[in-house]
Amino acid sequence: MLRAGIVGLPNVGKSTLFNALVANAKAEAANFPFCTIEPNVGVVSVPDERLAVLAKIHNSVQTVPTRVEFVDIAGLVKGASKGEGLGNQFLANIREVDAIVHVVRCFDDDDIIHVSGSVDPVRDIEIINLELILADLAQIEKKIDRTRKQARTNKEAQIELTALETLVELLNLGKPARQARLTEEQELAIKGLGLLTAKPIIFAANVKEDDLATGNAWVDQVREIATAEGAETAIVSAQVEAELVELPEADKAEFLESLGVQEGGLKTLIRATYELLGLRTYFTSGPKETRAWTIKAGMLAPQAAGVIHTDFERGFIRAETVAYQDLVTCGSLGGAKEKGLVRSEGKEYVVQEGDVLLFRFNV
Repeated sequence: MLRAGIVGLPNVGKSTLFNALVANAKAEAANFPFCTIEPNVGVVSVPDERLAVLAKIHNSVQTVPTRVEFVDIAGLVKGASKGEGLGNQFLANIREVDAIVHVVRCFDDDDIIHVSGSVDPVRDIEIINLELILADLAQIEKKIDRTRKQARTNKEAQIELTALETLVELLNLGKPARQARLTEEQELAIKGLGLLTAKPIIFAANVKEDDLATGNAWVDQVREIATAEGAETAIVSAQVEAELVELPEADKAEFLESLGVQEGGLKTLIRATYELLGLRTYFTSGPKETRAWTIKAGMLAPQAAGVIHTDFERGFIRAETVAYQDLVTCGSLGGAKEKGLVRSEGKEYVVQEGDVLLFRFNV
């Protein structure tokens, strides 16, 4: 399951957004720093309208969406890398997630205090980026001396040392580790460090409802930083998400449309996360259930089968596949077969977004 850590300075709307995204989560959201101390965790289903369509075609008893785990992590302040605030705990929690959702305050409100006294997304992002960089530098510096000694006689240590020296140089320039150009061997050598700045990041620009459709000048600043870092930007409104939770399902689409948007923050963030991480969705569908599965782009059919069960990958024979849209257009699997749209693919087949698959395998 994909794990995304929601981070940011205190009082930028992290917990409010988390509560709304998870709907029934118990994270406290209040107007004072360090409201969140222990990380709150919530598992949400990934919204995908295709599931219901496939379930109808196959008369499935149930539908099973893929899921994302959101972790609401304590607010970070300047000096966190040295243990200020809840720094050490905050940084340890980030190491455990797959991607970072960095919530940045892009709204003004005199009733909600800002830990730095004013709204300034550029400054706020720089504070957190610097603390993550300093934490990574401290970790690498502890490792590098020991690696230098080992590198005198050990080839693997030499590869690791080269990677560490490259990272130190980059981090000292104020750039994140994810921008390092490392070989596959070097990346594998330093993977165990769990570097904070190596994690993919999405900047969630938190705006008031009036700016949700168009953004504002602060959002433009966030986008500029994200582009420079090779990151994604998503415009969200914790205020809107909190209101959506209170609405009946039938009224949510109309409310979003009145704001000039077609989707809520959950879809926006998940879509941005999937794009950032290069993830794809395929489906299995039959009378018992229709289920969505998440894989990495470029995965071959046996690897995709292994997501369901390792036995599927080991005993893989072939995959019967049809594109989602072709199946919907034909109205049934039988109709798709009559038109030659159901294919039998072997071990070298690269699974595509929206493929509907049936795996054949030996146990």
